Amino acid sequence: MKADIHPEYHQVVFVDSTTGYKLLTGSTRTSNETIEFEGAEYPMIRVEVTSDSHPFYTGKQKFTTADGAVDKFNKKYGLA
Repeated sequence: MKADIHPEYHQVVFVDSTTGYKLLTGSTRTSNETIEFEGAEYPMIRVEVTSDSHPFYTGKQKFTTADGAVDKFNKKYGLA
């Protein structure tokens, strides 16, 4: 591995701006904002969607049925 070409990898806290959920993980992202988490201070990065607020993971996703071209044809010409 070449020296001095890779970004610094460090611990950061991602914060869901909708629910306030906090996730400590490693990242190369940096931030001027910091947050105290589990007794230590880390850079904080705000995100709009996490598994805590995404409809797929919360079970609140609405499914819509999308008819394919063949189904539309069959409905249009009464073959269904």
